[in-house]
Amino acid sequence: MAGTTLWMHTASAVPSFVVGVPARRLSAMRRNSKVTLITAPRAAEPGRSSSTSTQERDTNDKTPKPADRRDESGSSSSSSVGGIYNVRPDQRLAVFGASLGLPLRFGSGAVVKGYKLESLPESEATEDKYYIDFAGRKFVESAYPGPRPEKPIELYEFEGCPFCRKVREIVSILDIDVLIYPTPKNGPNFRPKVVELGGKRQFPYMVDPNTGVSMYESDDIIKYLVDKYGDGQVPLPLKLGFLTTITASLALAARGGKGSNYVPSRLPEKPIELWAYEQSPFCKIASETFSELEIPHIYHSCARGSSKRDELKQKTGKFQVPYMEDPNTGVKMFENAAIVEYLKSTYGLPQP
Repeated sequence: MAGTTLWMHTASAVPSFVVGVPARRLSAMRRNSKVTLITAPRAAEPGRSSSTSTQERDTNDKTPKPADRRDESGSSSSSSVGGIYNVRPDQRLAVFGASLGLPLRFGSGAVVKGYKLESLPESEATEDKYYIDFAGRKFVESAYPGPRPEKPIELYEFEGCPFCRKVREIVSILDIDVLIYPTPKNGPNFRPKVVELGGKRQFPYMVDPNTGVSMYESDDIIKYLVDKYGDGQVPLPLKLGFLTTITASLALAARGGKGSNYVPSRLPEKPIELWAYEQSPFCKIASETFSELEIPHIYHSCARGSSKRDELKQKTGKFQVPYMEDPNTGVKMFENAAIVEYLKSTYGLPQP
């Protein structure tokens, strides 16, 4: 289905080589919503800055940083290769609520299957490698989740659904990339599509283009994924029956149903790409907006131990999530708050 799905609405054509936002749109977005746009750096350059206020980041760079300053959105800005961990004041409550899923779900989805933390020799601590610098020593994270699917698994689901959350957790644990078609309540596009494909309006619904298998039921999907792309063993937090479901529900309750209801939008011509993982509160806030606006996106899962952490650092000069690339406009950005504002400004429709 990836590559064959026809969107019901299309985004305005923008040359693919454009990085950032056209000047006219940028001016309008700054005037109307004070959105902060950050383009991914081609290389670490002296004096180059990007916002570093509300996301997970690496702490590899120990060089002195310029003094923090405030941008238009109220977030602090510092060096583009990392900086001081901070949460924007207007995001603190949202981040706190999104963080409750970590203890309530026993950390399920925070690390990749087969996670290991090992000491890293100083000679191997290169700028293109993601590592943890702690107490004067460097540590590297690794994992061995299993075989990788050649094509992204297609997942029809929505934030705010505890059964969907269970599947998103196993996606993070197995380090699988998925093409997410959000199905918020009253969504006009992908809820009807699921009925067309499977005959029922039930979520989550999975399609594996690598094998032709499609199915409903979260537990069945989890079992299929661990059998096909893992070691066949369902992690304990995902096989506790009613306890799994109730804790997944409680983890979502703190966000008050965010990501569950459709907000009028226009679909992008191509799926957006998002680097994130289920247990990050910053990623959760961005994912909720993707869900509400029913925006298809390729979800590059990068929980602790994922090799995609190295890949993202090589790509952008740092590891920091969420990170988004929109092939429809050429925009590349970090920061959950900025991503939310960008999505609403670019794809949200005026509300009466």
